[in-house]
Amino acid sequence: MAVSGDTVAQPDADGTNPSPIPLTQLERAHQFIAQPVVASFMAGGVAGAVSRTVVSPLERLKILFQVQSAGRSEYKMSVHKALAKMWRDEGWRGFMAGNGTNCIRIVPYSAVQFSAYNVYKRFFEDEPGSPLGAYQRLFCGGLAGVTSVTFTYPLDIVRTRLSIQSASFESLKRKSGEKLPGMFGILVSMYKNEGGFLALYRGIIPTVAGVAPYVGLNFMVYEIMRTHFTPEGEKDPSAVGKLAAGAVSGAVAQTCTYPFDVLRRRFQINTMSGMGYQYTGIWDAVSNIVKTEGIRGMYKGIVPNLLKVAPSMASSWLSFELTRDFIMGKRRSGFL
Repeated sequence: MAVSGDTVAQPDADGTNPSPIPLTQLERAHQFIAQPVVASFMAGGVAGAVSRTVVSPLERLKILFQVQSAGRSEYKMSVHKALAKMWRDEGWRGFMAGNGTNCIRIVPYSAVQFSAYNVYKRFFEDEPGSPLGAYQRLFCGGLAGVTSVTFTYPLDIVRTRLSIQSASFESLKRKSGEKLPGMFGILVSMYKNEGGFLALYRGIIPTVAGVAPYVGLNFMVYEIMRTHFTPEGEKDPSAVGKLAAGAVSGAVAQTCTYPFDVLRRRFQINTMSGMGYQYTGIWDAVSNIVKTEGIRGMYKGIVPNLLKVAPSMASSWLSFELTRDFIMGKRRSGFL
């Protein structure tokens, strides 16, 4: 039985002269979502939500480390002590602070990223489904990263501010019982008080500068490691192999691009009072951080970041592949 367009070819009783039969609404819907770009969009959204929720406490701790400038000591401690402090101060809600917004951001971010990659790679394929070279994956991944971050950047700023507004920074103490603003409240406040629409994209330049190589490296290294972890004679690696490939790709990509992530966080809260800094540009930020905090200042938060990146990227890639294969019924050629 062959499917073509909006019909399915059903052979006659004698097995000849197939007659077209219109597809049902359900069959047409399944045919639509089984397309590689659509399936990647849906699977990417699932992968993003799973990966971020798994590592939410470490993600928030990384942000608290990143935004703490010289002279601040509230979170100048080891990772396990900082996590314990977060638990004492805020409990389980502290571990998950900003995660709801992060998932709202990461679902479309990850969905757009994976689907955009499938769109861009078509320009480099010799034929549909043919594998790309390492540098082609790097380039297509970089373009996909820029596309996704441009669409979802305002939610990233909100997530950062939600992550730090309840933290026990001395200068951010509020009156007892004062209600903290939510996602929509922060968006409105930034728009009204910090420069309108442009305020929602503060820090986008260092973000794009870091995201393009990060996503490109992630796609490139994952495919290399995926091949490495595939047993001889097999087409795909096992679930453990996919987890390992995702962990390695995430660690390599994050380590290479981490200073851009620190700059992104600093610029996202650059206009918040009480944080101890207000940079005029990227070079001013870099020079001030290095001068007051040393080179290590550009790598603040990298320890919890590396601790989170392995389970985050491993679960992301595994969730993506499992969901995409389920949606497409494993009817696909090539990897991505």
